[in-house]
Amino acid sequence: MKILQLCKKFPFPLKDGESIAVTYLTRALVDLGCEVTLLSMNTSKHYLDVNELPADFNHYKQIYTVDVDNRLKVGDAFANLFSDKSYHVSRFESKEFAEKLIETLQSDDFDVVQLETLYLSPYIDLIKQHSDAIVTMRSHNIEFEIWERISQGTGFLPKKLYLNHLTKKLKKYELEKLNDYDYLLAISQRDLDQFKKLGYKNGAMATPIGLQLDNYKINQQTVNKSICFIGAMDWIPNAEGFNWFLEKVWPLVHKANPEAQFHVAGRNTPPDLLALKSDNVFIHGEVDDAIEFIGNHDLMVVPLFSGSGMRVKIIEAMALEKCIVSTSLGAEGINVTDGANISLADDAETFAAQILALIDDHDKRKQIGENARRFVMEYYDQKHIALALVEKYKYIKEKSYYKRHKS
Repeated sequence: MKILQLCKKFPFPLKDGESIAVTYLTRALVDLGCEVTLLSMNTSKHYLDVNELPADFNHYKQIYTVDVDNRLKVGDAFANLFSDKSYHVSRFESKEFAEKLIETLQSDDFDVVQLETLYLSPYIDLIKQHSDAIVTMRSHNIEFEIWERISQGTGFLPKKLYLNHLTKKLKKYELEKLNDYDYLLAISQRDLDQFKKLGYKNGAMATPIGLQLDNYKINQQTVNKSICFIGAMDWIPNAEGFNWFLEKVWPLVHKANPEAQFHVAGRNTPPDLLALKSDNVFIHGEVDDAIEFIGNHDLMVVPLFSGSGMRVKIIEAMALEKCIVSTSLGAEGINVTDGANISLADDAETFAAQILALIDDHDKRKQIGENARRFVMEYYDQKHIALALVEKYKYIKEKSYYKRHKS
């Protein structure tokens, strides 16, 4: 299979769910004999000097990048209020990217063009004009759902009204594009079911984020009574969830168990948070190795109330045999079982009570952690996920070839 993969940001470094999802699946596809070419936007927000890529980032046949200025601009945002276009999407529309896409399509005969997220949808017509490839969408989230949930949790009325306005246009766009794909790859079965309820009618399958499980070594030596949180602090759901935990949950935990420690890591941690002085709260900022950071602590918390898709940090922590306390929405998209391989709580008092019970019960933590690792081994091994996708791509290709030649 020859696959052209389109990304809205370069999938490296592997410090966010999207980059991990893209890279792990691509490596597994290549291991199965696929030939994958990458065409990625190199955006102003996530700019990367590709000359500094490590030597082992060598799974692509070719890598092409196009610089795209997708910064939030006040003037553009204001003008968009009077437009029918989604501002979320229009920031990723680029003449230069379109030109490079045409050039790339004309340079090779691809079997599949795989779009990573909705934000590559503006290029579907262009792909179909210049290629007979199957156009697939790997949807990492239901995009409008993220912003609906953020809007619902926003108290400041002017901001809430503005977010509602943007969300309605994003939803309209996402639903209009829904059946333009030849095949849909949803990040979870839950998202796939939702897309079908929203009107998706073409072929589809769930391709969850899988892990290269050999990379996840269990650390038996952890800091005693230590709780961790990790996530990019410039992503609104993470920031909201962290602030809720710090203000509502941590005081209850610290009061009942003064020896407990809370360790926080994440990209783009704001200076005021780095300077935070609070009892037994340790702000690490961006860490070199997220796996090592998670592995060093007894518990991980995922206090999210907005977002969509699935949280890769949960399955990473499960692979490390960690006990996790999460909100129900934080664990959405992962078919976990409360009390068996994770602990779920949706209000501050219950969340704190779960932490306090688990931090003093080594045997319970160990049992939940062992169950969590078995669960990930069974359902989130990237090799198995990639194999199912390759088999599906081969089937679709043969079916498409038969249809073209029969007609």
